[in-house]
Amino acid sequence: MNIHEYQAKELFEKFGVATPPGKVAATAEEAGKIAEELGGAGLVVKAQVHAGGRGKGTFKNGFKGGVHVINTAAEAQDIAGKMLGQTLVTHQTGPEGKLVSKVLVAKAVDISKEYYFAILFDRGSSGHALIASTEGGMNIEEVAEKTPEKITKEFVHPTIGLQAYQARKVAASLGLKGPLANQAVKLFTALWNLYLKSDCSLVEVNPLAITTDNQVVALDAKFNFDDNALYRQKDVVAMRDTTEEDPREVAASEFGLNYIGLDGNIACLVNGAGLAMSTMDIIKLHGGEPANFLDVGGGASKEQVTAAFKIILGDPNVKGILVNIFGGIMDCNIIATGIIAAAQEVSLTIPLVVRLEGNNVEAGKKTLAESGLAITSADGLTDAAQKIVAAVAQAA
Repeated sequence: MNIHEYQAKELFEKFGVATPPGKVAATAEEAGKIAEELGGAGLVVKAQVHAGGRGKGTFKNGFKGGVHVINTAAEAQDIAGKMLGQTLVTHQTGPEGKLVSKVLVAKAVDISKEYYFAILFDRGSSGHALIASTEGGMNIEEVAEKTPEKITKEFVHPTIGLQAYQARKVAASLGLKGPLANQAVKLFTALWNLYLKSDCSLVEVNPLAITTDNQVVALDAKFNFDDNALYRQKDVVAMRDTTEEDPREVAASEFGLNYIGLDGNIACLVNGAGLAMSTMDIIKLHGGEPANFLDVGGGASKEQVTAAFKIILGDPNVKGILVNIFGGIMDCNIIATGIIAAAQEVSLTIPLVVRLEGNNVEAGKKTLAESGLAITSADGLTDAAQKIVAAVAQAA
């Protein structure tokens, strides 16, 4: 789940993380009023979409830039009016762009130095880690590749949490001293509390800035949240903006399914992420193109399988379906029953190949064979991939 920049700012303010003041506006008039409240001059208006590169983006109405520095309330209103309701195209949105429905109006700051700071869950140490670098405003992967010595890692004990000396150690690694170091320690501690209490798996501040008046502030942030903990994070869940997401992925999440749309024409329905990836790979190996990643999980019901089929067929590019199920926890006969119900409900007219293995597989195969539907059974993964690729090619 992603959140907007203005929502990240709201979390910063809630947990006492130093950040420039600002508010979100849904209309040009609102933007003008907020600009007045913030003093009018030295402000920035930023389009709110789930994509980077907004400053260098272009709106489909011809207006350039999703980030503008303004100096009057009237200018804020004018700029917001040119952004709201328009589609912004950046290098991350693709040519289709994203519709801007909100803008952030915030105090602009004069930056003297930029840093990188993040807190994340580190699987290697089975704990949390603070990551910092003097190379702020850059892609951290590029820094890690070219100048790894400029990255500091500080591992946090999962039981005792972040200690004051660790925050001071990270501040020192950035070359911060005196009042700046004290401010940084306070900010790091506040970010740690935010990270922990909001069940984050990542809080990335890039850039962490030193202003020309010697203030340490978080300017922008990326958040990842632990999906398994969202049930106890009602405020975070309320921040979800489904208009920024693929409608198919939204529908899948409502049924507890994991779905990611791709560009191919052979849909995949599997149970288990590893099996999903190997299924997509073998389709590609035999000359096909996977249309999606769809994992129904280890204990999917008939209703979930039916929903999965409907989501798959919502993609007009899909010309064939490969179902690849290994029945460990999953009962193959339940999958077979769901496949038949789904095929009947949606009046399936495209090729369908099913490979079942594992728990209750014979009953599942028998159910499919007696259904009277045009379902092709496969005896192995290679056989399944070859059959669906051939069937789609023949139907083209």
